[in-house]
Amino acid sequence: MGWAYYMMLTNYASSGFSIITKTGFMPAVVIILAFTAGSAVVMWLGEQITEFGIGNGISMILFANIISGIPSMIGNLIHMVWWQIILVLVGMAALILFIVFINDAERRIPIQYAKRVVGRKVYGGQNTNLPIKVSMSGVMPVIFAQSICSIPATICAFTGSANEGNWWYTHVWSSTSWTYAVIYFMMIFFFSWFYSTIQYDPVEISNNLKKNGGFIPGFRPGKPTADFIQKVINKIVVFGAVYLGIVSLLPIVGGNLLPSVRNLAIGGTSVIIVVGVALETVQALESQMLMRHYKGFLD
Repeated sequence: MGWAYYMMLTNYASSGFSIITKTGFMPAVVIILAFTAGSAVVMWLGEQITEFGIGNGISMILFANIISGIPSMIGNLIHMVWWQIILVLVGMAALILFIVFINDAERRIPIQYAKRVVGRKVYGGQNTNLPIKVSMSGVMPVIFAQSICSIPATICAFTGSANEGNWWYTHVWSSTSWTYAVIYFMMIFFFSWFYSTIQYDPVEISNNLKKNGGFIPGFRPGKPTADFIQKVINKIVVFGAVYLGIVSLLPIVGGNLLPSVRNLAIGGTSVIIVVGVALETVQALESQMLMRHYKGFLD
């Protein structure tokens, strides 16, 4: 990636933008090593935050980077027409509420445990549930889909063909085209399904329930239970993928309908990361406070 960015900078320099003053072997080595060293430092900082801080360090760094762009977004917002400002603010508030609602939503499968008599004691007989979150994959499908869909545009950028004269870049691989939006949505759907198959194994869940004497009411242990869990997961994956696709495509659709919205640089991924990290940080702070004042809660 450092080499790709160096090629992109040299293409900008050849087009008249004085981003870098010298080109050649040694400047290329210095620039590429600087990109690599900066990435390593950011990874190290993220690990330090994870070890000594609260929550995921890389997510906190991404959160800080996104929040730092809010002042410039506000500066671009005030230059818009009044009804566009109201529309953007209402849309952002509705989007944040929608993300918070889906982030906490889950499908709870009821589970009952049969009573077992061991000696003079009775074990089991309790009712619980198996929670399956709607946004089980979080923002990972969006990140993977965005990374893969941006590869052709990146290639066009560092080869110098990212201009309006390139039909493929303008109408297919540009992040503002409708074709890119369709491919983007399909990739999000695929990675949501792929991530769910890795995270949940219905056969293993069914076997664990059977070993512990648990069962889902109305379904026999074994294959019927695994089939029911797989059916529920498939429905949730479809809903979660549609949710991620809607949130991710809203900025693209809004930018095509209102060109002034593109200047705000609002991304669906950014909103999901900001809301998700904020909720996780609040939960981590509440758990820390509960641990430190546990005696007070007992009293």
